[in-house]
Amino acid sequence: MRKKSLQLLLIALAFFAQNSFAQELYMPRNIKEAYAKGTRSMDGKPGKNYWQNHGKYTMEITVDAKTKIVSGTETIEYTNNSNDTLKNLPIRFVNNLHKPSSPRSGVVSQDFLSDGLTITSLKIAGEVYKEDGRKWGTVGVVRMKKPIPPHSTTTINIDWNYPLSKESGREGQIDETTFFVAYSYPRVSVFDDYNKWDRLPHTDRQEFYNDFNDYTYSVKAPKNYVVYATGDLLNPDEVLQPEFAARLKKSYVSDEILHIANEQEMKSGLVTKQNDWNVWKFEAKHISDVCFGLSDHYLWDASSVVVDKKTNRRASVQAAYDVKGTDFVASVKNNQYALDFFSNNWPGVPYPFSKMTAFQGFADMEYPMMCNDSQMGDPKFAQLVQDHEVAHTYFPFYMGINETRYAFMDEGWATTFEYLIGIAEHGKEAADKFYKEFRVKNYINDASTEEDQPIISMSSQVSDAGYGNNSYGKASLSYIALKDLLGDDLFKKALHAYMDNWNGKHPIPWDYFNSINSATGKNLNWFFNNWFFTNNYIDLSVKNVDKNKVSIENVGGFAVPFDLVVVYTDNSAETVHQTPAVWEKNQKSAVISLKSKKEIKQITIDGGIFMDASPTNNFWLNKQ
Repeated sequence: MRKKSLQLLLIALAFFAQNSFAQELYMPRNIKEAYAKGTRSMDGKPGKNYWQNHGKYTMEITVDAKTKIVSGTETIEYTNNSNDTLKNLPIRFVNNLHKPSSPRSGVVSQDFLSDGLTITSLKIAGEVYKEDGRKWGTVGVVRMKKPIPPHSTTTINIDWNYPLSKESGREGQIDETTFFVAYSYPRVSVFDDYNKWDRLPHTDRQEFYNDFNDYTYSVKAPKNYVVYATGDLLNPDEVLQPEFAARLKKSYVSDEILHIANEQEMKSGLVTKQNDWNVWKFEAKHISDVCFGLSDHYLWDASSVVVDKKTNRRASVQAAYDVKGTDFVASVKNNQYALDFFSNNWPGVPYPFSKMTAFQGFADMEYPMMCNDSQMGDPKFAQLVQDHEVAHTYFPFYMGINETRYAFMDEGWATTFEYLIGIAEHGKEAADKFYKEFRVKNYINDASTEEDQPIISMSSQVSDAGYGNNSYGKASLSYIALKDLLGDDLFKKALHAYMDNWNGKHPIPWDYFNSINSATGKNLNWFFNNWFFTNNYIDLSVKNVDKNKVSIENVGGFAVPFDLVVVYTDNSAETVHQTPAVWEKNQKSAVISLKSKKEIKQITIDGGIFMDASPTNNFWLNKQ
C-alpha cells in the first residue's frame, strides 16, 4: 500500500508541475488523486479514465390513500463501471429522515416523525438477505455475499413500504387526500472516482447526490386520484376518461393553456377511469431521480412550449393545485416563459426534459421535471420561487452536482438564473431590489465568523447561516462577477463549455474552474482563488483622490465589479464602470485614472447588487 501511495504521489507531482492552473488552487488529496489517475482532466473535461456507475430501475409503487402507506416492488440492474470490486452495498433512503433517531438541524413536531422504511424482501444477485431495514438511518449498508466485480452488472430486488409523514416538508401529506411522494424508493448510493461510496447521512438541510439512472415505474392509486410525475405518462388512455386524455394530448402540441380538469369535474369523478385502482405508468431515462404527487381534488392545467427552436421540440408545462391556490393560477403561463427564457437566454441551453409540473405543496423544492412549491399569497414572489426551482433543471439535474458536499455548484447558479430571468420579467430595478433584500442583505450585514467561511467549504460542514450564504448569495455573486469580468459573450461560451463537458456526469468545483480556464483561454485562478478559497467579504473604500486619480481600497477582499459615480464642480457627472479585472494585479487596492481633467466635487462607489459591508466609506467629498 505504501509503494502504491508513493507512486500515485509521484505521478501527481509530475502531472501538476507541468500545469500552471493546478499550482495555484488548493486541492484536497483525494481530488489530486482523481486527476492523477486520469478520471478528471486539467482541461476541464472528464479524463480518459472517467467512469460512473449506472442503475436501471423498474418499480411498481402503490399509494394507499386511507392508510397513508407507500409500498413498492423494485428491481435494480446495477452496473459497476469502476475498476473496484464492491464488497458492501450502501442503500440510501432519504425518507428515514423522519425516524426519531435520525440527525436533523433543528426541532421537529410529532407529525413530522414516522417509523421509516421497512424492507419485506431483499435479494442481491439471487441471494436472499434477512434484512428488514428497521435499524437503518438515511443510509444502510449491506455486506454482500457475492461482491460485484469491476465492469459487471448485478440485480437487486427490494420490496419495501413506509408511511407518509403527516407533516409535509419536501414530501409527505399535503392534505388528507393530496400527497407528494419524493425520495420514496431505496436506491444504491453513489460510488464515484474521488470519494468512493457516498455514505454521508442525509439531514433536513442538505440536498442530494444521485447517479444518472433509467426508470420505468408505475404508481397504483385509487380511482379519482390524478398522478403527476417525473417522466412521460405512457398510458393516458388507460387511466383517464377519453375526454380528459384528449385534452392532455392536445396540450402537448399547443401554446394554449388548457384546463385539463376543473374543480367540478374532479368532484364529480369524471376525470379518471372508474376502476377501484388505476395504474399510472411513467418512464424517464438518464435522469438523477423520479418523484410524483397525487390528489383527488387538485385543479389541473397544462400547455406546452417550444424549447428547442432548431428542432421545434416542445416540453409539456403543467400545474396541479388546490382551488385556493391563487399563486398557481398563472403557473403554466409563467413556466412557459421560464422554459423559453432558460432555453434561449440564460443559460441558453434547450430545456432537456419533456415536462415540467408545478405542484402545490410546502417545500419550495426542485425535483427532476417537477417543483413542489407552497402557496404564499403573493403571485409575484411565487413566480420568482418557481423560476428558481425550474432553473435547477440545469444544476443539479442536467449536471450531476454533488449538492451534499458542494451546494454552491447548484444553488448559486439557480440563484443567478433567478436574478437574470427576474430582470426580464420585472425590470432591472425590481430584480436588483429583490436580489439585495433576499439574497445579499442578511449575509453582508452579519459580521459573524461563519458568514465569511470560504465558499469551497464542504456544505455538510458549515452551519445554517454559513450554509445558506455560501450556497446561494455568495456563490451567485461570484458567477455574476465572472459574467461582468468576461462579458456576456465569452461568459456564455465558457458556461456552455462547462455544461457540455459535464452534462450527465458528476463535476466537482475544480472541473468548473478548469473548464472556464480552458474555454476562455485565460488563467482565471486568481479570480477563483479570490472568491472560493478565502475569507473575503465585500467592502470597498475611497482611500484618496488626487486630481483625476482615484485610489480605492479593497478592505473586504472580494474581486467585485463596481461603478465609480463622479460629480465634477460644474455639476456634470459620469459613471465609470470597473470590472473585477481591476483587482487582478493587486487585490487590496486599485488606482483609477479618469479621462476628464475637470475638478472633482464628489465621488461615490456604487456596487449595485454587490452590497458593501461599510457603505459609509464609499463616499468622498471635496471640502475645498
